[in-house]
Amino acid sequence: MVSVLQNVAIDCADAYGLALFWSEVTGCPPDPDARPGDRETQVPLAEGPVLYFNQVPEPKTSKNRVHLCLRPETSRDQEVERLLGLGATLVADHREPDGTGWAVLADPEGNELCVLRGDSDRTGTHPGPS
Repeated sequence: MVSVLQNVAIDCADAYGLALFWSEVTGCPPDPDARPGDRETQVPLAEGPVLYFNQVPEPKTSKNRVHLCLRPETSRDQEVERLLGLGATLVADHREPDGTGWAVLADPEGNELCVLRGDSDRTGTHPGPS
């Protein structure tokens, strides 16, 4: 017997707002019944578990013990710029001059996430800087 991963739960102050951010990140729509002010909502991913957002009264106070790592369809650097444009912030930059490494960002509520190298970064086929 095994367990199946149902969802990844993310505590937050604004469940609907954070679901909209992650919907843009993943390209997957939020639950069609979700409305502003909902205390919980979700973003069903095309493959994998559901991202579940649960409104809680207390703010985030320290580094996440579990975080999401993203492998973009574009280059890592293009995805970092796109996510910054959506409202993420850069927390730590572990990108190396040889093109390896990753970037640590935070979503609008401060939850950390990593942006890994995309397939084009790993094969050396993307245009522009590494």
